Amino acid sequence: MYSVFVVDDEPIVLDGIRSKIDWESSGFTFAGEATDGEIALSMLHELKPDILITDIKMPFMDGLQLAAAVKRIQPWIKIIILSGHDEFDYAKKAISIGIEDYLLKPFTPDELLSSLNKTAVQIDKERKQLSDISRLKEELKSSEVLKKKEFLSNLVHGSADMADVMQKSQELGLNLIARFYKVLVSRIKSRSGNQQNQQESCSLLNSYSASWDNAVCFFHHSNLLVCIFRGSSRDELDESIFHVAETIAHIATKNDDCAVLTAIGKTVEHLSQLSVSYEDAKRILSLGEKEDGNRIISSDDLELSASSHSDDNSEILDFKENDPLVDRLKYAGKNDIAAIIEESMELIRNNPGQFSVFASYILVDLIFSVSKLVEKFGGNIKELNPEILQRKFIDEAVQNESGFRQKIEQVLLFALEYRDSKMTGKYGDVILKAKNYIESHYADQNTTLSTVAEAVALSPNHFSTIFSQECKTTFIEYLTNVRIENAKRLIRETDMKGYDIAYECGFSDPHYFSYIFKKNTGMSPREYKLGGR
Repeated sequence: MYSVFVVDDEPIVLDGIRSKIDWESSGFTFAGEATDGEIALSMLHELKPDILITDIKMPFMDGLQLAAAVKRIQPWIKIIILSGHDEFDYAKKAISIGIEDYLLKPFTPDELLSSLNKTAVQIDKERKQLSDISRLKEELKSSEVLKKKEFLSNLVHGSADMADVMQKSQELGLNLIARFYKVLVSRIKSRSGNQQNQQESCSLLNSYSASWDNAVCFFHHSNLLVCIFRGSSRDELDESIFHVAETIAHIATKNDDCAVLTAIGKTVEHLSQLSVSYEDAKRILSLGEKEDGNRIISSDDLELSASSHSDDNSEILDFKENDPLVDRLKYAGKNDIAAIIEESMELIRNNPGQFSVFASYILVDLIFSVSKLVEKFGGNIKELNPEILQRKFIDEAVQNESGFRQKIEQVLLFALEYRDSKMTGKYGDVILKAKNYIESHYADQNTTLSTVAEAVALSPNHFSTIFSQECKTTFIEYLTNVRIENAKRLIRETDMKGYDIAYECGFSDPHYFSYIFKKNTGMSPREYKLGGR
């Protein structure tokens, strides 16, 4: 199935495209619509459709401007231009941008479906070419690519000769001049261990990465994509890097078997410091070694503040610095608990006859690490879980293997649950502020990802990533749900007409409101009113 997004400032055109195509049986899905380019651009950021159909003449941002912006930031999207102007200049500009087709109004549903089918064939052809593993291997063996990879690898590993970095980068056609830098590392992994799937996803990424603004990329090993980002400001840098991080996840996971863990290193101000950002990203990746979901983790977002106060008389433990277990627990999942327990048991088995001694050592060491983790998140282990600090807890744990396993699992579960409550809470104020803003402004048709991101003082890309990972749903899905729930309330409690409810809940077109309402509830607004609820 290919998802289709439509932009036109004429409601009758939007209604015709939405209602006169049999989306269910055509092989396409209707992803959404907008009445101007600015709103569309914000929605396209999250929806990431395969095909964009856009009118060429619209207020605020016209179809050509929208097409140019989309081709720059989401190059895989295929574009079909609609126009009532049979003028060569429009066609010439559209062709130069790289659109797939050009339809003159008025057009029939069959003509549009024919254009969609032709575009779908082009999508399949391009995906096959871009994911061609043999092509990737040949490209990676080319002299120019090898030189660039060696140069960039030396740069991020801190082994480049900084005296002639600029000269070499110019010789290789690389623009590395900027005020700020960050390194992103994405690990692409097949969940089933299917190397073919993994390599095809890497090949797709390799093909698209050359078009990303403000970044130079290379593959380190077969499945680690390394990208060096540059920006004139920290905000610009964050905006571009979070956009690409989401794009990487979208492209690589077109194959459902593949998962992507993306780590973003800290911001640095000099090329000579790139290795600091790179090592920061690699550390995050290594600690999430067993992560098999799709996630974007930024070093900046993981800056944990220590407890705001400390009472010297209440110090529980003399904490170690740079504790590897603390670092591991920061990113471990509950599925890692069994592995940690087994590693502990292996140490005990290697020292037969000394179970209680080594079990005590391991459990005490774990409690030290958990205490340190809790402290890093601003907590006090003595207040949160005093039981595990008691000598009785240790003594009961080391009586036998079964008891030891149970106690160590108890400590680990406490650590991970406390960590998760704080990790979720790190952006709790941002999420709460965003949801309050949506609740107050859902009726405004101009409420978009960009306007809400501005309200919480984050870039749209950064906010989108945080919102989806914290709330387990995309911003568009959440906003739509708020609008639908308020529509249901108005249908139940008032005698308002359907079109008034549509406008009251932020929908620009009553027909689109009916379409979305039925898509989300399984019934039309009228059926809901008559008691289908």
